[in-house]
Amino acid sequence: MNFDFSILISNPLINVGVVSWVAAQLLKTAIHLFTKGEFKRERLAGAGGMPSSHSAVTCSVLLLSYLLYGFDSPIFAMAFILALIVMYDATGVRWAAGLHAKAINYIVEYLADENAKDETQLNEMIPKLNESLGHRMIEVVCGAALGFAIALIGYFCF
Repeated sequence: MNFDFSILISNPLINVGVVSWVAAQLLKTAIHLFTKGEFKRERLAGAGGMPSSHSAVTCSVLLLSYLLYGFDSPIFAMAFILALIVMYDATGVRWAAGLHAKAINYIVEYLADENAKDETQLNEMIPKLNESLGHRMIEVVCGAALGFAIALIGYFCF
């Protein structure tokens, strides 16, 4: 079986998902630049922050699958369940993991301050953890709204 790349790039659900992800990551980077005054390359592909790219992707695919295939289609059902799981995970499990990372980073800094000669060994043992993993509810809602908007633009304009 030969793989035809043109089939992949002509799939509207994949296209709207990719466009939503790119738009969310660019917005996330711009928002970080304007609010923190610094450009962080990690924001271009990193998790966490405003808006949620995971929510944007799943909600754009969800809405476009509804518009193209209807409410009773298996594609819509899968997109709906996946969107619920992703948004729950973003505000629950990943948010908690980010809080744990923040606490661990604080403990590592505290221990390093207590005993400076062991700081290098401590930093090698426990590297700085990424604290921006999950999302606040507003970040998920904004990501979902972005995804819905991109799906509507894709549906009505292309």
